[in-house]
Amino acid sequence: MTVRVFLAVAVLFAAVAAHATDSGKEQRWAAQVEANLFEGEMVWLEAEGHRFLGVLIEADEPRGYVVIAHGTGVHPDWAQVINPLRVGLAERGWTTLSIQMPVLANEVPPAEYQDVFPEAPPRLDAAAAWFEGNGPTYLVAHSLGAAMSTWYLANADPVAYAGFVGIGMSGDAAFAQSDNVQSLRDIALPVLDLYGENDFESVLSSADARAAAQSDNDGYRQQMVPGANHFFDGHDEALVEAVGAWLAERAQ
Repeated sequence: MTVRVFLAVAVLFAAVAAHATDSGKEQRWAAQVEANLFEGEMVWLEAEGHRFLGVLIEADEPRGYVVIAHGTGVHPDWAQVINPLRVGLAERGWTTLSIQMPVLANEVPPAEYQDVFPEAPPRLDAAAAWFEGNGPTYLVAHSLGAAMSTWYLANADPVAYAGFVGIGMSGDAAFAQSDNVQSLRDIALPVLDLYGENDFESVLSSADARAAAQSDNDGYRQQMVPGANHFFDGHDEALVEAVGAWLAERAQ
């Protein structure tokens, strides 16, 4: 696999254990996914010796490949945002791989997620490598998964993805690595910045700053989904339509 250098990891996290994720919680989530999985199949990936779950749907004659990263503390078949995307995009001809991102216990405050940010890049690399040689791969991520993804993309060299969809990106950084606005300044990929009309205040109030951070990127687009909240409750079809339409443009 191509080596990617993340200098920020070495400087800021040298003292952090290699895997701060709650492995027990990951295993419990995997058991729940297995018991309730209706579309796709469970697959296992590895990043720096840590085995983690992916949920794969292979499209016939795929238009391309999509890796999906969830938000805080959940799993790769979460009913809000993640399942609708991985199934809906597959129905539109995209092979989707939704992956387990690092998680912590439910009671852990958001700032402590800084400890697991260094675990995200190897997982995102492993997911991209799953499709290596098959065609362009896009990264679609929600909430904290989007923050992990923007930080990853801002520091990756080379970048393994052909484009990025960030859903519900906040500008309220609990710690430096979760600052989407700062990370977006260093991303040159095509970007869809997608959010809901009734999203979190930190997402709504930072929309202009996110756009300004990408002002030099002709491939950047910001889109608001009318009526949707942060989790797109009741707006799954609009969510899939927005992401699917953007991906379709890339495939032309």
